[in-house]
Amino acid sequence: MALVGVPAVQAADKVATGATQAAEAPVSVEGAWIRATVKGQTATGGFMNLQSSQALTLVGFRAAEAPVAELHEMKMEGDVMRMRALKALPLPAGQTVSLKPGGHHLMLMGLKAPLAAGTTVRLTLQLRTEDGRVLSQAVDVPVKAMAPAGSGQGAGMPHHGQGHGHMHH
Repeated sequence: MALVGVPAVQAADKVATGATQAAEAPVSVEGAWIRATVKGQTATGGFMNLQSSQALTLVGFRAAEAPVAELHEMKMEGDVMRMRALKALPLPAGQTVSLKPGGHHLMLMGLKAPLAAGTTVRLTLQLRTEDGRVLSQAVDVPVKAMAPAGSGQGAGMPHHGQGHGHMHH
């Protein structure tokens, strides 16, 4: 089932899921998930497919669990995969934009506690219209364990706190 966020005009304490709000939400959100974290890990990624009937620009997002929330992209530079922050991500009208491991994604940083698989994180997407208005859309996103190797979704980002730390034998 697709998760559909709440348009900014609705009360903040009401979150709609399912197709009932699809016509009112600025963006259709499908396949959303956030990678679960382990103790001591302070950053993780968020992934989803976004589609809008009108041209919008994703200019940011917020999550109560993450004091720092940024749009990022992974890009090959020569033979090195590099990650960099983006100021905005265009969402062309009628096209699906995929936020996925190894590509564009949401970074939740400064986490104070682990995000456990099976829990849900409320993200508030910030979308700019062509005339400069900024819309907010809340999306409840499930936290899932990292996909097993070979599934296509296991592209890890060990430089984000997923290392093993100091192990003493």
